[in-house]
Amino acid sequence: MPALASSSPTTDAIASRARGAISIRNVTKVYDPDGVNVLAVENCSVEIAPGELCVVVGPSGCGKTTLLNAIAGFHDITAGEILLDGRVICTAMHTAEPGADRIVVFQNGALFPWSTVLNNVAYGPVVQGKARAREARRLAEGLLGELGLAEIGGRYPNELSSGMRRRAEIARALINDPDVLLLDEPFRAMDALTKGVAQEFLLRAYDRVRKTIFFITHDLEEALFLADRVLVMTTRPGRIKQVLNVDFERPRSFRVRASKRYLELKGEVFEAVREEAIKAFEAGERELA
Repeated sequence: MPALASSSPTTDAIASRARGAISIRNVTKVYDPDGVNVLAVENCSVEIAPGELCVVVGPSGCGKTTLLNAIAGFHDITAGEILLDGRVICTAMHTAEPGADRIVVFQNGALFPWSTVLNNVAYGPVVQGKARAREARRLAEGLLGELGLAEIGGRYPNELSSGMRRRAEIARALINDPDVLLLDEPFRAMDALTKGVAQEFLLRAYDRVRKTIFFITHDLEEALFLADRVLVMTTRPGRIKQVLNVDFERPRSFRVRASKRYLELKGEVFEAVREEAIKAFEAGERELA
């Protein structure tokens, strides 16, 4: 179970931990749907620091999910390399294998409908052999309590709102103490109010454990509210077009959305993404997984 302190960890503590550094170096990915080569990502490079919350935005088909899937170990790349903490995990000759050091929270959810939330959260340590069932349940109870979810431990996924299910999925990811959380538009289907609450929950969890988070979204306001940095990708072939440093203090309140600095950054990122979205629309792009 991750160490959930009562307050945010210090910068020194995060630096000494030094886990979860992602290096994406000159990555290119070519798909071959229907026998036609499609250059999805080309010569894409970015360095993500341990404990950084990095959000990637861009038009549909720009390669956001392609990069996430390559980091997760769900597919290969055509050229370049991806490193985790200095260790090469993915090249054109070697596809990264999924592992407990990189856990994905998907758009559509993955809780087991036949299990309670408590048993869902406890599942990871048991299946990985890190804890027996009773110990895993004790750890899960502690984690749910730390994250304000103790009241839903005995409930089943179909008894929960979409926001509660997503919070439970994040808890299930965190109990495995991964080095990296890969979040694939986890709040996409939520209404605006539920999404705002879920985003604040993610920030509270992040402030407690400071895992590296690679988060992809189409929601530019969400990106600015969550991120340390926002990476803007070009339309296909995807490259890093612009990097915005989001300099709001943490812990971060929803009130930053009304600040002058937020509005400045919002204008900047909207302009950058709109330009690429127009190009994608005119080219008739479609999204590739």
